[in-house]
Amino acid sequence: MSLSVLNSLFCFVLVSLSYTDMESAIKTLVTTFVKSSRGKENLDSKSFQKLVEKNLSGVMEDASNSSAVKEMQRGLDENSDGKVSFEEYLALIGYLANSMSQRKTESNPDSS
Repeated sequence: MSLSVLNSLFCFVLVSLSYTDMESAIKTLVTTFVKSSRGKENLDSKSFQKLVEKNLSGVMEDASNSSAVKEMQRGLDENSDGKVSFEEYLALIGYLANSMSQRKTESNPDSS
């Protein structure tokens, strides 16, 4: 996804005056990436490390372990450019969301 598409999405999100929980979550995901990448299309290693440490330490036990985060980045980096694109970032978010959903389902199988 190009930076112009991200910026358009970001501007679209800002137009709304009130958000549903899901809209707020999407806005947060986009805003976090854009701020962390300093408006660039990708997160470099340092920016990715900071994003994970600052925003994901509650759901990832190795968030402050730089070698673990670097290894995670290598696993996400599908095009091997040494950076994390928005799509690669969303792959991480999807993995974390799926893991959280599975844990919640396993701990509370009868709730809907």
